[in-house]
Amino acid sequence: MRLLAEWFPEYAAKLDEMDALYAQKRLIDEKTYQFICFALAIRARSKPCVLKHFKGALAAGATLKEIAYILALVERESAGGDDCWTHDALGDYKELMKSDVQCCPR
Repeated sequence: MRLLAEWFPEYAAKLDEMDALYAQKRLIDEKTYQFICFALAIRARSKPCVLKHFKGALAAGATLKEIAYILALVERESAGGDDCWTHDALGDYKELMKSDVQCCPR
């Protein structure tokens, strides 16, 4: 974001406007908002956002047990998605084992 603020400040300003609009029009409570943002930050692997929304959830009244549940939920749902995707990618693995698999199709 620092690069954007320096070299494309108009865009960074629009992001700030969107943040303000989200806050103004929010239809969910603060704790739920922080939980969603925390989960998305984990999936995005954004350490600053994980820290921000961990602290935000605590400030909104979340317990460490609730935060641990959200973390476990994200990990479980991610594992489930990875499992489904991998099985779809492998398809009929027995037929796949018979073929000459290339990393990059030629």
